Amino acid sequence: MRPYDLIKFALLSSTIALCMVGTASAEGKLTVYTYESFTAEWGPGPKVKEAFEKQCACAVDFVAVADGVALLNRLKLEGASTKADIVLGLDTNLTFEAQKTGLFAPHGIDVSAINIPGGFKDDIFVPYDYGYFAVVYDTEKLKDAPSSLKQLIEGDPKQKIVIEDPRTSTPGLGLVLWIKSVYGDKSGEAWSKLKGRVLTVTPGWSEAYGLFTKGEAPMVLSYTTSPAYHLISEKTERYKAAAFEEGHYLQVEVAAQTPNGTKNPLSAEFLKFITSTAFQDAIPENNWMYPAAKTSTPLDPAFDTLVKPTKTLALNPEEVATNRKVWIDEWLEAMSK
Repeated sequence: MRPYDLIKFALLSSTIALCMVGTASAEGKLTVYTYESFTAEWGPGPKVKEAFEKQCACAVDFVAVADGVALLNRLKLEGASTKADIVLGLDTNLTFEAQKTGLFAPHGIDVSAINIPGGFKDDIFVPYDYGYFAVVYDTEKLKDAPSSLKQLIEGDPKQKIVIEDPRTSTPGLGLVLWIKSVYGDKSGEAWSKLKGRVLTVTPGWSEAYGLFTKGEAPMVLSYTTSPAYHLISEKTERYKAAAFEEGHYLQVEVAAQTPNGTKNPLSAEFLKFITSTAFQDAIPENNWMYPAAKTSTPLDPAFDTLVKPTKTLALNPEEVATNRKVWIDEWLEAMSK
């Protein structure tokens, strides 16, 4: 082979090699849509990313929006053109509606390791954690915390609460469903009474909890597990969850793959990874929720001190899907008066 042929051959070989590397890189990438607090520096996202990338020798690309409801809204807007392989952060209040969009595909994995209250069986969605909505309060600013939804709704309007928007946030939607499950047809009246205690409505949980910890309000809509963060990370008992006599509304967070994800073998691998201790270990002290499967070590004793609901409240996902818009409109009408 002549010298210039050798040069041409070398250049051609280099080009082919680069193309192959580019193809491998594209195939070795998993795009996960989720919510902001999951991907935050203190959230479980960084640990999940590190552990899965080590397992799969691939790259995980998190794309975050404000909160869980916003995830479904974004996916609906993108439709079949979505770049998402995995959507992580919907909850069981949205699964029926999400399934009906046709934008999610069966997972085809063994989920026998999953163990959540009431059980869970679904061929599309894989639970990764669960928790109970609660009013978290600052003991230094509120001496007499409400012990029921009734007391929260009818209490002193000077003692404010920060809540999340049900149009974008799963906790915000959770409060709508919590009140609906207790007050039924009188939910509109309950919201009209509660309005005077609401300092502001935020797009997602992160903004709401941030305002609360900055001292803007003595109460915030969060979870029974939220005080565990302050106990473990800050060594303080200042923040507590109020136990409500009517019970607490259950949230189960789930992940699923899109039809786009079915073309990427990493999607099924990631959904299976969710059920492993490598993923679940990141949940209790980063997402501050209960793990949906076993962790490699027992939970910190702080979790034993948390509010244990005397009654678990949960509406059927199909009922939620059928009525979500009407119930949110009811909320909007009451809050706008």
